[in-house]
Amino acid sequence: MSGNVTRGIRRIIDTPKAPKALASYSQGVLVRDTTLYISGQLGLVPETMELISTNVQQQADQALKNIGEILKAADMDFGNVVKTTVLLTDMNHYQLVNEIYAKYFVSSNSPARAAYAVAKLPKDGLVEIEGIAER
Repeated sequence: MSGNVTRGIRRIIDTPKAPKALASYSQGVLVRDTTLYISGQLGLVPETMELISTNVQQQADQALKNIGEILKAADMDFGNVVKTTVLLTDMNHYQLVNEIYAKYFVSSNSPARAAYAVAKLPKDGLVEIEGIAER
């Protein structure tokens, strides 16, 4: 686990395989070694810190890959995710993002989810996804 910092009941999850935080927040926070709170992930390529493309499906796929790396750094996987929140700058992209999302979450074990339309996302992203995972 790269760059993980323990602070009492909280462990900061930090991996170079996911984008660095764009502001004052952590990629993830693991509480009591059971609950992982994953900060919103854009479709940023970790090595360049730029969006993968201007295509919403490619951005969603990259955001979910980033979430996967944070999960892995906490010794978890997508099967541990119990809740996600999807932020979209255009609700017309809802179904396009669902097509990508379904590749990561099996319908029989899908997490709870909320989706919201927002006016703007950092770096002019089209989609941002955050999550909560449990051991």
